[in-house]
Amino acid sequence: MNISLDLPSELENELSTEASHLKLPLSEYILRVLSFRPFLQNPPKTGPELVAYWESVGVIGSPPDIIDSQEQATANKTIGSSGFCVETRSILIVSSTK
Repeated sequence: MNISLDLPSELENELSTEASHLKLPLSEYILRVLSFRPFLQNPPKTGPELVAYWESVGVIGSPPDIIDSQEQATANKTIGSSGFCVETRSILIVSSTK
């Protein structure tokens, strides 16, 4: 479906800036913002509800390609010369700009 909107220039600039920071095309960013609407209408009210939401959208939990999380965790660590464990896998950090 295609929809044409006349956005106020200030809103367009804000959305463009946010999309640029995420390295997304403006149309994809706007789609993500609109898709997030149900969450805003009924936000989690408890810690367990928030964790369940994060798991449902893939923010936390094991990536689907990892079959044995304990084995993967062991493989992700290497022992440095000082004897400390050093993480070698990337970690996704989600933050808000507001």
